[in-house]
Amino acid sequence: MSKLKTAVIGVGYLGKFHAEKYATLEQSDLIAVVDADAGTAKEIADKFGCQALTDYHELLGKVDAVSIAAPTTLHHQIARDFLEHDTHVLIEKPITVTVDQADDLIELAITNDLMIQVGHLERFNAALMDLSGVLRKPTFIESHRLAPFNPRATDVNVVLDLMIHDIDIILDIVKSDIREIRASGTPVLTNSTDIANVRLEFENGCVANVTASRVSAKTERKMRIFQDDAYIAVDFHNRALDIYRKGDKEMHPGIPEIVSEKSTYENSDALKLEIIAFLDSIHHGTPILVSGEDGRRALDAAIRISAMLKDK
Repeated sequence: MSKLKTAVIGVGYLGKFHAEKYATLEQSDLIAVVDADAGTAKEIADKFGCQALTDYHELLGKVDAVSIAAPTTLHHQIARDFLEHDTHVLIEKPITVTVDQADDLIELAITNDLMIQVGHLERFNAALMDLSGVLRKPTFIESHRLAPFNPRATDVNVVLDLMIHDIDIILDIVKSDIREIRASGTPVLTNSTDIANVRLEFENGCVANVTASRVSAKTERKMRIFQDDAYIAVDFHNRALDIYRKGDKEMHPGIPEIVSEKSTYENSDALKLEIIAFLDSIHHGTPILVSGEDGRRALDAAIRISAMLKDK
């Protein structure tokens, strides 16, 4: 298998981990990292033995695939430039600032026969990926994504920062249009919403109750899924999966026994799996697991929720 020439645009907190994966994967030849801060670019480039740049335009037409981990406001222009120069793009979430920008990138990728993958990392969490044979038709979902305050991502509200992960997962497993949204939230430490609760009602009858906070005293990333034949608990943070089903015996008259399956996943590198999936799709032409359309759908829901919160 020939190596793909790769680069990472933006090597701050997230981008440096992208660079690490590209530098170590056999499918990839990391040729450059780009950052507006020349010192940061040089530090990461020296670590992984590639070129350091401050202007991504120097790479146009010279790479096969890039990860874009720059600020969200720059996603559209950077991705558009690379898509116009025959380069596949992996874009950190959210895909863009607006739905129109996402539509523009999706259309351009289709026209140029290129791949867009969106960095909704939790889709590659081992606990979630093991659900493929279990999920049928969820009727109720409850999720909590709580984190201590981190000033790194305060350019967007908690919906676009954290909740969008769960929105993406829920939209993917419910596979139905949203019929109604109810949302409440408040700023705590920033000028935008830091804690929010959202109720999503879907056309197929499923209801999802989604909570996200970036001002919590603890870290928690859990989702509980109920369907007619099972209760499923996913712990993203601890990579654990519990499945409860009705057994054949009765514990009490008319009350079935509950049979449980518990799994934990110790050595899972979700970012590595995400980038491998991206490179494999380029090599083999297989469908992207988290496509531009998926990213656009999650962004649209997050923007609708933010509008209800009167937030940016």
